[in-house]
Amino acid sequence: MNNIQSNLFYEIKQPLIAACGLGVDTVAYLVEMKSRNIKPDAILFADVGVEKDETYSYLPILQDWLNKVGFPPVITVKYVAKDFKNRPPYHTIGEDCLTNGTLPSLAFGFKSCSLKWKVTPQNKWLEEYIPAIDWWNAGGKVKKIIGYDTSPKDMKRYAVAKEFIDPKYEYWYPLVEWGMTRNDCKNKIRSEGLPVPPKSACIFCPSTQPEELLEYKKKYLRYIVIMEARAEPKLTSILGLWRNGIKGTKNGKPKPGRMTDFIIAEGLLSENEVNDLRQKAPIEIINNQAKFADGLEIPDWHDFLELFTEEDAVESIHPCSGCIANNFPPPFHKSSK
Repeated sequence: MNNIQSNLFYEIKQPLIAACGLGVDTVAYLVEMKSRNIKPDAILFADVGVEKDETYSYLPILQDWLNKVGFPPVITVKYVAKDFKNRPPYHTIGEDCLTNGTLPSLAFGFKSCSLKWKVTPQNKWLEEYIPAIDWWNAGGKVKKIIGYDTSPKDMKRYAVAKEFIDPKYEYWYPLVEWGMTRNDCKNKIRSEGLPVPPKSACIFCPSTQPEELLEYKKKYLRYIVIMEARAEPKLTSILGLWRNGIKGTKNGKPKPGRMTDFIIAEGLLSENEVNDLRQKAPIEIINNQAKFADGLEIPDWHDFLELFTEEDAVESIHPCSGCIANNFPPPFHKSSK
């Protein structure tokens, strides 16, 4: 039996941590938790740096609501890369892929990009969170909230995830427990007077559907084209972000292996512009790496990508970038001194 006790300052109890993706499921379970008088101890958003602008814009809306209902604020955490191998530093999953000439691991059928850029920084933050440390020392597991709803896709993920045993964490899937569908989640959010957030995902996520690309801003499409072109020389088993595509059998909608081909076919960017991006951007990335290795000054990633997205320069600045930079300090957190 765990030797759980109180210290001189606060009661030692199992911390309840919300893994926040700023999407529909996360916001829905937070709203439902408020209805059920369940309060999380901390809410963590792992920022991979390449979510859509609309997702970042939702953060201050959620922060205001959390403050209103007495919930803790969202704390933004980030994976910090350290070994750049004499190449220019990168700070997002997209910059990582462009640096190394590859695609997100999901394109190859793996999920290490999520583990590296989302799970790792959240766990690192918790390793310095005093209530979590005390609970672990008492022999317990920290309880993490995961936002899977009862849609068929999420239930497949849940069927796999529920079998996983972690020595430090206990995982709770409240939307599944409460039997909430995707539509239930949206309705719950609306009932609280909140707007329904957009889908949370990297702008180049391989799980992006063709109909979603039709609504993309041009700067997102250009990023996709550049990423696939940069990775192409190293690809041997897949064509692009959509792997090798599907022909439309078994109820699947036909799509090519490369998102770039879909972008051209649908006229989302002109073929001339796409060809220009494919020819110039990868060469410039390699040239910048060589200049950096020689000690020469080069543009940072933001400015570099703006060279190929000139008319979108103003909208490339996230409207709530300040709220992301100004993270709230976690209670009971270790001093950095």
